[in-house]
Amino acid sequence: MIVVQPGIWLVAAAAGLDWLIGDPARVVHPVVVMGWFIKTLRSLLEWVVGDDPFALRLGGGLITMTVVLGSGTVGWAIERLCFAPAPIHALGWSLLLIGLASALAARSLRSSVRAVIYALPTTIGQGDLTTARQRLSWIVGRDVSELNEQEILRATAESASENAVDGLFAPLFWMLLGLALWRIRPDLPGPLALAWAFKASSTLDSMLGYRTGRLYWMGTAGARLDDLLTWIPCRIVMVTLPLVAQPWSQWFEFVRAAERDGAPDPSPNAGRSEASFAHCAGIRLGGRNRYGANWVNKPILAENCPPPDRTAIMRVLNLNLKLELFWLLGVILIW
Repeated sequence: MIVVQPGIWLVAAAAGLDWLIGDPARVVHPVVVMGWFIKTLRSLLEWVVGDDPFALRLGGGLITMTVVLGSGTVGWAIERLCFAPAPIHALGWSLLLIGLASALAARSLRSSVRAVIYALPTTIGQGDLTTARQRLSWIVGRDVSELNEQEILRATAESASENAVDGLFAPLFWMLLGLALWRIRPDLPGPLALAWAFKASSTLDSMLGYRTGRLYWMGTAGARLDDLLTWIPCRIVMVTLPLVAQPWSQWFEFVRAAERDGAPDPSPNAGRSEASFAHCAGIRLGGRNRYGANWVNKPILAENCPPPDRTAIMRVLNLNLKLELFWLLGVILIW
């Protein structure tokens, strides 16, 4: 049997496709399909078990296993098409490239963040806070209804920092791990299977990972799995981001500062990713946020730096691009 090794160039092409077209509005995105299944299974579970905590926790675990394994299996099936006879293998490679690009969110994150910035009022009278708050609500979970301009800027910078790991570097990490598995045996789950499994866990966390009502029990499994799958990619971002942002002689100082500031956050990953971007971009993040009726005091990150402005947020976005290129070039050199 002839073994085809697509290598890092496949993932690099997917990253380029993501930057080129992002998430086309009229195309059904795989994450949307995952979300539909999660919503349907949640409704079915609540109809069957009601408010029983044990049954909700067990059912949440079953939903997590079903969606994550199902998404990974679909990705693996597409990968198997790549090894089928012609002309099916050509279709497989095309679907694989598109599927990998769909798992990355560099362009969509950049577009969403810039949309908030451009909606803010300017010195020539354009823009308004109402539109900026509405666009911000699409990318954050906090209550945005009463945020002033500075608070909107902080929330936007924090979203750009946290979602860089969740939406870009974590799925990229799992793609690269899938490529490594392919080098061992090409019939093992590869880059798309692992990337889509991760995206499923991330979607579960975003839809069910709230400590309110029935979700307090139902969303536990998905939230814990997402924390686990993001743990390593987050730490790799922490140790590589300073290499593209600051003099290499200060690498240890920036990594230590990010760990110090991010560790008190209840999330094992969100605080550290935000802290790393805060120090590397030179902006102060964290503070008091409202989620529904509850106020949450988040740790202050990079306390001695100024609060974020429009230019600083663009620095965060540019750091995403630099770090993505750094990862890809680094893997190409060692592959």
